[in-house]
Amino acid sequence: MRQTSVVDDVMRAALELFAEQGYGNTSVQQVVDAAGVTKGALYHYFQSKDDLLFAIYERILSLQTEHLTAIIAKGAPVAETLRAVCIDVVETSVDFLLEGTVFFRSQHMLSAPRQQEVTRRRRAYHDTFTGLIAQGQDEGLYRTDIPRSVMVAHFFSDLHYLSTWYSPSGTDDKTALAQQLTDMFLVSISSSNQASSQPSSPDPSPDPAS
Repeated sequence: MRQTSVVDDVMRAALELFAEQGYGNTSVQQVVDAAGVTKGALYHYFQSKDDLLFAIYERILSLQTEHLTAIIAKGAPVAETLRAVCIDVVETSVDFLLEGTVFFRSQHMLSAPRQQEVTRRRRAYHDTFTGLIAQGQDEGLYRTDIPRSVMVAHFFSDLHYLSTWYSPSGTDDKTALAQQLTDMFLVSISSSNQASSQPSSPDPSPDPAS
């Protein structure tokens, strides 16, 4: 049995079971039965059920980070780059809607070391995202009266709860949704919306890993 087949089969079974009956109510035995593999095969790639939940989210975050790096590497103007990044993160969140739903519903059950790793990797992504906003502020494109951490939290909070209000079978496909959310976000942070009477707000550090 090929490695990719075992890993994919186990993760697919775990995802479906976590979604149907909850992470806490799913046993390792149920996962191996649904995947059609042995416990030994599962434990060869995943040390625990905790690792399975982490791997589900890691697959999304790794892809988004890869895309983020590739978009920035193109060297386009910051406004174009930030727009492309926003669209990508919405579209990939839709593509992995079930994975995101399962993870954000169950992440509090992760072990402390795994939660710390998630926080570290998510913060690294957010720091790069925040850096694009900072560059745009330096160029006079984005408002400076609101902390960058608030801007970032505003954008990503919609995505973390995507499953509660968006359905892929609805009237808007992922492309339309990505453009709409991106447009709303970029308009909201545009320097043209900055209150002229408001002084610039210092940006607290570090940014929240929300």
